[in-house]
Amino acid sequence: MPKYVIEREIEGAGKLSSDDLKGISQKSCSVLEELGPKVQWVHSYVTDNKIYCVYIAPDKASVQKHADMGGFPANSISEVRNIIDPTTSE
Repeated sequence: MPKYVIEREIEGAGKLSSDDLKGISQKSCSVLEELGPKVQWVHSYVTDNKIYCVYIAPDKASVQKHADMGGFPANSISEVRNIIDPTTSE
């Protein structure tokens, strides 16, 4: 199944408290339960003003639906075409 990277512009994301992040995570998980097992949240990276999320989903529309239902921004949704790391150079 395809993997996607979602860029969410959230001013001050890096200053969100643990409780704020917990609430966001709980909302995301409750929406995922409604969508069913085909849409999976892998993990997210929180930076100063953005959150980058990695999802597995059947299509881009499913990822957008999660954002819409959860009230989360999805400023860009990009399908991962390949993954590289230091071992790729070997």
